[in-house]
Amino acid sequence: MPQPTDYPLFDQWYRVTNWLLARCERMPKHTRFTVSGRMANLATDTTELIIAAIYTRERRELLGRINLNLEKLRFFNRLCKDRRYFSVTQYAYLAREINKAGAMCGGWAKSQEP
Repeated sequence: MPQPTDYPLFDQWYRVTNWLLARCERMPKHTRFTVSGRMANLATDTTELIIAAIYTRERRELLGRINLNLEKLRFFNRLCKDRRYFSVTQYAYLAREINKAGAMCGGWAKSQEP
């Protein structure tokens, strides 16, 4: 039986989610139901999708949904930088990690092709 920790994408995204949740908790309270709440939800939803992809053979749709969530997170990351909720350094870190997750997800999707 596969374990989530056997998958590099899971390990990488777990670290990103942990980092992002800590940042969301420090955002201004008035962003709780908008920006920070959406980012936290997208990060945890993405984690759930990765876990679901690990435990199923039909991964294509799930990997597509993961990529869509990553794209949404790119938007919110940029918005946080522009509104100064994130520093430029924090923005750059999250952008790199989202791109890395996207590349890993794309590689996983390619390995599923017949």
